[in-house]
Amino acid sequence: MTAPDVEIDVPVAVHDRAIFLPATATLVLADVHLGKAAASSVDAPIDDGADVRDRLATALEATDPETVVVAGDLLHSFSRLPRGLERDLEAVVATVADAGAELVVTPGNHDTMLGEVFSGRTVPEYRPDGGETVICHGHEPPATTAERYVIGHDHPALSVEGRKLPCLLYGPDCYEGADVIVLPAFTRLAAGATVNGMRGRDFQSPLVRDPDAFYPAVRDAATDEVLWFPPLGRCRRLL
Repeated sequence: MTAPDVEIDVPVAVHDRAIFLPATATLVLADVHLGKAAASSVDAPIDDGADVRDRLATALEATDPETVVVAGDLLHSFSRLPRGLERDLEAVVATVADAGAELVVTPGNHDTMLGEVFSGRTVPEYRPDGGETVICHGHEPPATTAERYVIGHDHPALSVEGRKLPCLLYGPDCYEGADVIVLPAFTRLAAGATVNGMRGRDFQSPLVRDPDAFYPAVRDAATDEVLWFPPLGRCRRLL
């Protein structure tokens, strides 16, 4: 897989469907959707609970964070707790604790039943160490002013050479003068929204107003290299 020669200067390290903020030792992921497999009407291709736990453990080992923030939609179901959900959630909580990190959740629109199964720390928006970054799910306009927002919610993916790949989106100065980083869904059961053909009205987050100005980034699993592409306004003509 190749990408145009695009250099982007962002103060984050891109990992497998997650990012690490070195300045505050914070690992951020979004849209875990635990229980999605059990809630599905068809057989899921993977055990989503075990897959999330294992990939989270890999990210923890690679980054050694002090804090792990789930930027919304830790759970999948709105109205019931699928069988095995509590077991999978306990495994995620234990994985973070075993790494010596604190787990923080900024609830998303799917997390209506989170309080019934999660007793850890939840906040609508999280600002690591009182810094310039605010983390939230992104389904509502943020209440806190920041220089940078990290969100999930839209599950972005990029179609590259006939393959649909989860991608990060970076929009400099794209929301009231602040930068916006949109994370891909951490669960591999989410198909993702192909952003190549999406316009502003197609995005669900109010923080994405002009998607043409957002730069996609794809992590090449074969080389562990992060490939940055031109902004979506140009990508549509290149891909």
